[in-house]
Amino acid sequence: MLAHAESQPHPKDAVLINANENPLGPCGVACDAVNSIASQGGRYSDWMTTDLIKTFAAAEGIKPEYVRAFPGSSGPLHYSVLAFTSPAKSYVTADPGYEAGAHATTASGARVVKVPLTKTYAHDMKAMLAAAPDAGMFYICTPNNPTGTLTSHSDIEFLLANKPKDSILLVDEAYIHFSNASTALDLVKADKDLIVLRTFSKIYGMAGLRCGFAIARPDLLEKMTAFSGWSAMPITAVAAATASLKDPRLVPDRKHINTTIREATFEWLAKNNYSFVPSQSNCFMLDAKRPAKEVIAAMAAQNVFIGRPWPVWPMHVRITVGTQPEMERFQEAFQHVMSGAAVSTLRPVPESPALQLDGLVIPATRA
Repeated sequence: MLAHAESQPHPKDAVLINANENPLGPCGVACDAVNSIASQGGRYSDWMTTDLIKTFAAAEGIKPEYVRAFPGSSGPLHYSVLAFTSPAKSYVTADPGYEAGAHATTASGARVVKVPLTKTYAHDMKAMLAAAPDAGMFYICTPNNPTGTLTSHSDIEFLLANKPKDSILLVDEAYIHFSNASTALDLVKADKDLIVLRTFSKIYGMAGLRCGFAIARPDLLEKMTAFSGWSAMPITAVAAATASLKDPRLVPDRKHINTTIREATFEWLAKNNYSFVPSQSNCFMLDAKRPAKEVIAAMAAQNVFIGRPWPVWPMHVRITVGTQPEMERFQEAFQHVMSGAAVSTLRPVPESPALQLDGLVIPATRA
């Protein structure tokens, strides 16, 4: 699996809008739950994970045996790649798209097929099908990371209906709570060939606590389990996740906060003639109109850390939506960097010894 390389803390008072984290952190009841359970950390307490799964399953109207809990959603993404791709079965993804699954193919030996997004920044289902008649797995992230744009439920249904036999779809819904998108869980309930991923790292603010779900037919989960095993869950994460699911205001309130700040940022960008991809998530792609790596370095010099570039869009940078004060500091720093005087000082920066993928760190030898 992906190893972690050494990293360093950010400077004091840094603005961190680089990893699609939630600056609000866990909600109040989640923090209370962590504090209450921490002293019991000497016990595995597997029953807590069972209760978490039952709580989620009841809320979504799905059978508990269709749900498996993991420390985040990165693990089941990688296990799915191992289970459903091989040298004879390709991994198909959007470009730009979240890269972790493609890096996992170094273990499965699968061919990676990258397909450009459509003009509306959705996954291009017809092009994905045409590019990989040997597909083992189609990775669909909606809202997409890094663009924050949606792929419709009807397009997912089209891909399911036309995919190669024995292939699966993996629909990553890490960011769905920020948007008005329709979930694909109804297709899981209908026993279709897909796995849906959910995480508590985004709207729930639990990126550092680690909790998520894979939701699929039991036979698909069993194939994944052949690679994941059955390790116990961290009880602090389970307690926080269970409490979060029971808070009826958490998702709508945080969605409203994120939307308000994101749209205010878009208004400022448009007013200042900066180009960006409209998003329904907590991140968006901003066209810097110059090499992204230079802009990232210049922003870091202003103590504002923004997201990585994607090779297919070398002039774009990904921006995470932070708090309103953080976005105001972003605006000030970006305006300074984009000014004539600042641009003339931009220089290429040395390559990082590791690739940072929103919590995953891939050593340079594997990147």
